[in-house]
Amino acid sequence: MQPAKETAKGGAVKTEPAPRPIRIAALYQFARFDDPASIKPDLSACMEKSGVRGTLLLAREGINGTIAGSDESIDAVLAHVRALPGCSNIEVKESRSDTMPFHRTKVRLKKEIVTMGQPDLDPLSGVGTYVDPQDWNALIADPDVIVIDTRNNYEVQIGTFEGAIDPETKSFGEFPDWFRAKRAEIEDTGRSPKIAMFCTGGIRCEKSTAFARSEGVEEVYHLKGGILNYLEHVPEQESLWRGECFVFDERVSVGHGLKLGNHSLCRACRRPLSGEDMAHEHFVEGVSCHRCHDERSEEQRARYSERHRQAALADARGQDHIGRKDDIETDD
Repeated sequence: MQPAKETAKGGAVKTEPAPRPIRIAALYQFARFDDPASIKPDLSACMEKSGVRGTLLLAREGINGTIAGSDESIDAVLAHVRALPGCSNIEVKESRSDTMPFHRTKVRLKKEIVTMGQPDLDPLSGVGTYVDPQDWNALIADPDVIVIDTRNNYEVQIGTFEGAIDPETKSFGEFPDWFRAKRAEIEDTGRSPKIAMFCTGGIRCEKSTAFARSEGVEEVYHLKGGILNYLEHVPEQESLWRGECFVFDERVSVGHGLKLGNHSLCRACRRPLSGEDMAHEHFVEGVSCHRCHDERSEEQRARYSERHRQAALADARGQDHIGRKDDIETDD
């Protein structure tokens, strides 16, 4: 970590705070990998050698994931990724944290880098029109524009853009059927769809806008860099974002300026929880929340309880109970 810097201004010395030690890089690139399995060993070795944690997904359509580590370790992994076919200009969204947001290191092979259930869809053949964060407000304020949140229902519950439609999907794989039904509903009113879509970091919209165009919708837009890019660059007083943005790591949620949010995570179902949610009678730390209590059996809850007990014991000993080889699932 770099030491704090001192700057002189008007004869006074001002000490600038040192940057937070952990660098987080969310990345994705649609590319054409003929043999993703051949890429995995060297990429895994690079991550392990560099001490980077997080998960990267590989598929024939490209790479996606979020990693965290020191500046030097992230630089090393990004250099390796940028040397992959079609990845020299990979999209990377960075932030910083005081603590490591991941427990594991993993490279996984998938059919799709973001699962939509449309493996033959090729975003490289055409996506929607990118809209910079600074221009997004004007677009979604247009009454002729239909604004769609492409994220899952539990993400939308803690924050979304003003006036956006929530498809109420449980997974991104449900989006195509929802979109077809919604499009038919709109066209039945005599309107030609003019659509603006958004997601956390942009990758789901690469797929959703490509899908919309493949379905014959001409005017399709999406927020460049996703919600995170908007929250970083648009001042809060000008923002049309309401609430917090769920992220797939130990931060759980972030707000304007990518400041740490106020939500915690249910360790059973991995949904975000507010303070009010944690006061619910069905919330038990590490075991259940009011959303998943009735979705789990007594046997499962007993297993979660034991897992939580073991994790607490490991924390007390200063050990990493979860282990670096386990998987973590992300949608964005």
